[in-house]
Amino acid sequence: MAKTARPERKKGGRSRREPKEYEETTLSVDRVTRVVAGGRRLRFRAVVVVGNKKGKVGIGTGKANEVRSAVEKATAVAKRNMIRIPIVQGTIPHEVDTKYKAARLRLVPASEGTGVIAGSVIRVVLEHAGVKNVLSKRYGSPNKLVNAQAVMKALSSLRGTPQDEEPEAKKTDGKGNKSKGDKKAGKEEEESEDVEPQPGMEVKEVSKKDIDREGTLKGKK
Repeated sequence: MAKTARPERKKGGRSRREPKEYEETTLSVDRVTRVVAGGRRLRFRAVVVVGNKKGKVGIGTGKANEVRSAVEKATAVAKRNMIRIPIVQGTIPHEVDTKYKAARLRLVPASEGTGVIAGSVIRVVLEHAGVKNVLSKRYGSPNKLVNAQAVMKALSSLRGTPQDEEPEAKKTDGKGNKSKGDKKAGKEEEESEDVEPQPGMEVKEVSKKDIDREGTLKGKK
């Protein structure tokens, strides 16, 4: 066999990348200038949306002299400012109409199979949040950052219980039994109800008139 100049690569040598907890998407990268003493200062501004597609989403902005640094800053800000939203059968629990600066946004729940009927920025934010079926309409400003912030304001105004949070009444240990904290509270209530007066003790009803300002019974020495 003829020898080749390239060495044979061993299979399985590359390490597999671990799946990320959150998905990141860059909405826009703009070049911004700032007038300072001596001239203009040129920088880049990035807008990034981060979400786990399970009811948790956030957006962030970052500025830097390089695009990569701006994106990294925006991603860090988005992860710090994430919110949880309630999702019911793949859609939002109720209709919401919101206004942010020059943008107006309306979100309407949709049935299964409808999909995300929305524009570019609104679609990206809703998909990262985990919403699969929704109708939307945007009015006013076409600015991507303003529209993204309007979507976040609308999602944060939704009423309901997020997927990651369960009501206290339904807390169980996985086997249908109540948690230790609930059991302890129930025992204390039962003990307080079952307290009976001991022999030699007298139970007497007292009104506010029988108590002075210091909290002692009148006529008691």
